[in-house]
Amino acid sequence: MNRLILLGLLTFFTLLEARIVNAVALTVNGEAITTSEIAKVQRKAHVSKQQAIDLLIQDRLQKVAMKNIKISEETIDAKIAQIANLNNISIPEMQKLLKKQGTSWSKYRESIRQSMKKERFFKEKVSKTILPPSEDLLKLYYENHKEAFAMPTSLNLTEYSAASEKKLQNFIRTGDKKGIKSISKTKKTKGMNPAMLSMLLSTPDGGFTKPINAGDKWVVFRVNSKNGKRQMSFEDARNAVAGRWRQEQQAQALKDYFAKMKTEANIQIIRK
Repeated sequence: MNRLILLGLLTFFTLLEARIVNAVALTVNGEAITTSEIAKVQRKAHVSKQQAIDLLIQDRLQKVAMKNIKISEETIDAKIAQIANLNNISIPEMQKLLKKQGTSWSKYRESIRQSMKKERFFKEKVSKTILPPSEDLLKLYYENHKEAFAMPTSLNLTEYSAASEKKLQNFIRTGDKKGIKSISKTKKTKGMNPAMLSMLLSTPDGGFTKPINAGDKWVVFRVNSKNGKRQMSFEDARNAVAGRWRQEQQAQALKDYFAKMKTEANIQIIRK
């Protein structure tokens, strides 16, 4: 009899703990945020409990802000085609890859929809509040963040070439070197074509660039390593300076936008 009572108590406390684990912690304009959601964000984003709560509140506010933004199926198709092209794969190959990773095609399409809604929301609601920077402001930003605008002195590369883009794409996917020529080279970054330099610097070590039409052949570069370090002049770094400044301004503008929404929202704390 005592054993039955003990088992009953254990079951009761197990069910009680399950309810507490996924209990409502707070509501934002009537929409619940649960304790399990908070814990999940803490684990995935490696943030404190309060930071996780703030992120989830922003998520709920953003959903409200984006509710009237519509993205058509045709627009999603075009975006997916663009992503596939940038990654040198076909749509069927992309579908197979996603399935292998455990992501359904419908779930992937929905993630693209949400991403595009966020982009449109930002463009329509937030970015227009950011005024273009003056040249003096960019120079001041450069002086205060010089360490961010250094680059390697040289790049260790392997150049692969083939008669067609298709052969190079197949080589990148499968490693098949039939019909592929290769040569290793070290290039100095100083004086390099800006577009080529930008492409190589944005390619991670061990990664491949996009195939390039070199006239009589197609070429792709594998970036083996980036070596040395040199300080960029403001003139050389200007585009990077402007890009980094814009990123910071966008982050701050977004933060300010949701801070204002938060003051106007009905947030009820139910469980701390």
